[in-house]
Amino acid sequence: MKAALIGGTGYGSIELVRFINQHPYLEVGTVVSNSQAGVGFSEIYPHLSNIVDQPLETFNADRLAEENEIVFLATPSGVSSRLVPPLLDRGIKCIDLSGDFRLRSADEYESWYKHSPADEKYLKQATYGLSEIYPEKIKTSSLIANPGCYSTASILGLLPILKTNLAEYESIVIDAKSGVSGSGRGLSLTNHFAEINENLKAYKLGAHQHIPEIEQILSDESGGPIKISFTTHLVPMNRGIMCSIYVKLKETVTTNEVHQIYSEFYKINPFIRIRPEGNVPSTKEVLGSNYCDIGLHVDQRTNRLTIISVIDNLVKGAAGQAIQNVNLQNGWDERTGLIDIPLYP
Repeated sequence: MKAALIGGTGYGSIELVRFINQHPYLEVGTVVSNSQAGVGFSEIYPHLSNIVDQPLETFNADRLAEENEIVFLATPSGVSSRLVPPLLDRGIKCIDLSGDFRLRSADEYESWYKHSPADEKYLKQATYGLSEIYPEKIKTSSLIANPGCYSTASILGLLPILKTNLAEYESIVIDAKSGVSGSGRGLSLTNHFAEINENLKAYKLGAHQHIPEIEQILSDESGGPIKISFTTHLVPMNRGIMCSIYVKLKETVTTNEVHQIYSEFYKINPFIRIRPEGNVPSTKEVLGSNYCDIGLHVDQRTNRLTIISVIDNLVKGAAGQAIQNVNLQNGWDERTGLIDIPLYP
């Protein structure tokens, strides 16, 4: 199948190219970048020389539908909501890596993202693409809303304990840290070398757009309304997300008992690795891969569970999960094209 990329010059698209290139059933099709149309892909990213050399194109729904079976949209928020409808109407499957179709409520989207929401008709068609939790829905959907990077690490870390009714819902605190690539390739003061190097910043306190996404899914899966305390930090590294999650427990349990809960919950999921008791994951140990590694510790003194969930924000938090969702859509083994050993050191 030919897979088109819209938003071709961003980091998400480059990761998609890397995985599509090693995928036995996919090949890179049309690459769209309105701002760089006519420029060769490998002129912008020289590491793609002799691999993907075609020129970038402007958006044309008819041509995209004629030449491609799948479209990945790695665009800024507020863009894909306009581009997806004509593609769906032409019968092409869409995987949206922006946030335009993640929230069911149009009003909530507008409040958090500060953009006009997608049409209600298309919001209802979207399936939230958290591969491990909604595989059956993903298989039959033509529009996948790929989860946010922070959301992926947070939700995967929390769901098993929330499903047991052991957690005090009002106690959830998520301390999240991301590498600079999470803010995209665009130039800004935020990712200026002199601003981020040897520095640690908290940002968007109480205002991060992934908050309603996390709360929406946790509430759906736990059967009750959940509100979280969520703080994000920017750290001076290229890739990686670590979510340190704290949950007060209703009953006294051991780390070993919680470990068994998580191991059972994810026993059929090849990309979730539950670390042995006493073993805490780091971001380097998932670098470049589609794994989510989870470490667990129950503090007997406070009866609080600490969950450490790590992913590569550009892979499991974006392009890798998008490929995993395409595999599910097409009935392929979900590991297809994604079996990479993490890059280390």
